[in-house]
Formats: sequence, structure tokens, C-alpha cells
Amino acid sequence: MYQVVRKLFFTDCKCAEDASSKTYQELFDKLDTNKDGKVDVSELKAGLAAMRTKTAAGAAQKIISSGDQDKDDGLDFNEFTKYLKEHEKKLRLTFKSLDKNNDGRVDLMEIKQSLADLGLDISKEEAEKILQSIDVDGTMTLDWNEWREHFLFNPATSLQEIIRYWKHSTVLDIGDSLAIPDEFTEDEKTTGLWWKQLSAGAMAGAVSRTGTAPLDRMKVFMQVHASKSNKISLVGGFKQMLKEGGLTSLWRGNGINVLKIAPETAIKFMAYEQYKKLLASEPGKVKTHERFMAGSLAGATAQTAIYPMEVMKTRLTLRKTGQYSGMFDCVKKILKKEGVKAFYKGYVPNILGIIPYAGIDLAVYESLKNLWLSRYAKDTANPGILVLLGCGTISSTCGQLASYPLALIRTRMQAQASIEGSEQQSMKLMVKKIVEKEGFFGLYRGILPNFMKVIPAVSISYVGV
Repeated sequence: MYQVVRKLFFTDCKCAEDASSKTYQELFDKLDTNKDGKVDVSELKAGLAAMRTKTAAGAAQKIISSGDQDKDDGLDFNEFTKYLKEHEKKLRLTFKSLDKNNDGRVDLMEIKQSLADLGLDISKEEAEKILQSIDVDGTMTLDWNEWREHFLFNPATSLQEIIRYWKHSTVLDIGDSLAIPDEFTEDEKTTGLWWKQLSAGAMAGAVSRTGTAPLDRMKVFMQVHASKSNKISLVGGFKQMLKEGGLTSLWRGNGINVLKIAPETAIKFMAYEQYKKLLASEPGKVKTHERFMAGSLAGATAQTAIYPMEVMKTRLTLRKTGQYSGMFDCVKKILKKEGVKAFYKGYVPNILGIIPYAGIDLAVYESLKNLWLSRYAKDTANPGILVLLGCGTISSTCGQLASYPLALIRTRMQAQASIEGSEQQSMKLMVKKIVEKEGFFGLYRGILPNFMKVIPAVSISYVGV
């Protein structure tokens, strides 16, 4: 069937604008295996498999949904023809944007330049891998027919959508939102898709944080209270918390932790867009190092705005039964006892932690992405959600390892006024005392429950995707 369809559609037929109804009818008849006058998802999947066309998960469903005007879960001949014609028009525009010298063929350097224009810098070897995955005749250039054949039954139509496979957007939220924000295309911004994706990410984050709240409270508890002398373990810590406040105490501080997602996400996104415009060496083109700088500054801006909520989260997480009746009572008591400046305790180590986290997270993710492309991207540039989640998890973990000592210092500074008999210490003095008493690994107290949060967070992200 593959050879028949290939001959029918890719060799003998003209461009979509000039294709005859007969040619479309023949292709439609081949796909409509049960002869009911429409092509449904299962028939399209079988047809794509027969044509050896590798597509992203859910591609067949998206094609049917896009062309199904009468909402009968299938495409009749008119809907099928209209979808293909419109899709080919979009693909041709993308092909023309790649063909910089207008010679009717796209070569390696044109692919590399086009991706660089969109802020994705790749090596010559990586560009070759992309070219080889589409090139049919082995000339190491692409003509229109090869481009059309590769993407005709792929819902992605623009170059931005095609490289979006490798955008860092795995919705992995374990409570420390220091990563560089996602990119959005101009089309996504115009259509309003960006806020839907941000909302989906915020909801996934809320579910993830709620699901991992007991581990998060354990992390904070060990960061502040654990030492060589008391030897608080993971199991021992949970026993203490359950004994003091019961099962529901494991979720102390989760309310404010979920509440701060919305303002933090919105501020970070808006700040990121502005910083990109200010830092870009060329209008509309953002290089990797400029993206890192813009992301770090956006993270710092968002953290500055919502930092009082971070302090409240730490205090509410560590509170004893009856200490605070709720968030407003917590604010009232902090203001009365310590003043406004208490809401910015630990601010400096928090801001300093953004740079190693965001930088290492981005660098490791890019390295893993390039490794996957160089080894496995022979037939498709789409890695699949499991690979993306795996890369996101590893890069996030590496970022946390680098920034965790600063996170521990921040948490202790936030909490020190609420601990009876606690001495008020500067960041420098606190680091010195921890290293003297507990050694270097004292700066990593509580890292085990922190890493344990990754597993349920990844599971929630995978289900959400």
C-alpha cells in the first residue's frame, strides 16, 4: 500500500493547489478501508503505518479533529480534500522560509541558519541528522516533494511548531520554580494559546505540589532541625510530625505553596518577554546565552515580587499546632514581632541560587537533547514525552545539586526568628558554622526527600501530558 500511495500522491500528483479531485479521491479510497465514505482515526493510523510515516503521539486524532467540520469523528471526501490543501499551503510557506536562496532546494546551512533565526543554535552534525531524517534521494538537500512527503500527515505546519518538540516544557514542578520559562511562538501569543498552556502548567504544578507536600515539609524540617547531634532521619522525622500534629500536619504550608504559583508564573513570563527584547543582539532572535540571562533575570524579578510568600510558606510549614490559625494570622504575627524586613530574610541566597540552578538546568538539558539527536534521530526529530521528561528530570536534578546549599541557607534564615533560642545569623556566619559543625555535607541536609519528590512529580507530569 505504501508504494501505491506514494506513487499516487507524491510522484504523479502536482502541488496541492493544482491536484485533481481524482487524485485525492484515489488516496481517500485507499484510506477508507471499510468503504463508509469517511476516514476515521483508526483508518488514518493504519494508513500512516502502511506509508511508514512516523508521527508524534496523537497526530491522527489531531488531523481528524482539525478537518472534521461536522463533528462526526471522521473526514468525508470534501473535508479530507480541504484539510490536505490547506495543510500543504502552510507547509509550502514553511519550505519557502527555509529556502533562503530561492533555488527550490533546502541544504544543510539553510536548515542551520533557519533554526538559529529562531534561537536554536545547532552544530553542523546535528543539522545533518535533521536533513538525513527527511532526505529520500540521498542528495543531502531537500526539494519540495521530500518536504511535503515527510510532513503531509504531521499536524505541525510551521518551523516553530517543528522545533517545539525540543522546547524545555515538561511541566515538572517540585516546588522550587527557578527554571527558565517556556518559549511561545508569535502565533501562540496571538491566538491566546500561551495562557492556556501556562494555566495547564499551573494546574499541573498545583497537583504536583499537593501530592509531594509531605516530602516537601520533611525537606524543610530536615533543613532547619536536622544535625549530627540529633540525627533526624526520614522515618524519624515523619514520626515526629505525625505525633505532633496528626496526618493533616504533613500538608502544612501547602496552601500558600500552591497559591503562589499563579503570580510567580505570570510575573516570570511577562518579565522574560521584556528581558528577551532588551538583551537580544538582533530583534526577534534570542541566542542561548541571552535566553539564559533573560530567564535568570525573570526568575529574580518573580522571586523578588513573591518572596514574602516564600517566607510565609517556610513559617507555616514549620509551625507547631496552634502557633498560627492561618495565613493572615501568620502575616499579622510576623509583622508585629519582626517588622516588614522579616519577609525578605534569606533573600540574598535565594537570588544567588537562581543562577547555578537555571544555568546548569539549561546546559544539561541542551547536552542531553544533543546527545539524543546525535544517536537516535535517524527517522524523526520527535523524541517523545518519556525522553523529554527524562531529560527534564536529570537536568532539574543537576540544577538542584548545584543550588541546594544556597536553598538550605535561605530556609534557615527564613525560619531562624521562629525557632526558640535561635541566634540571628548572617549568611556568611551561618555557612561557616554549618561547615565547622557538620562538614560540607551539612549543607545538603534534607536533599533525600527533595529528590524523592521528583518521582511523583514526573508521574503527575506524564499523566497530565
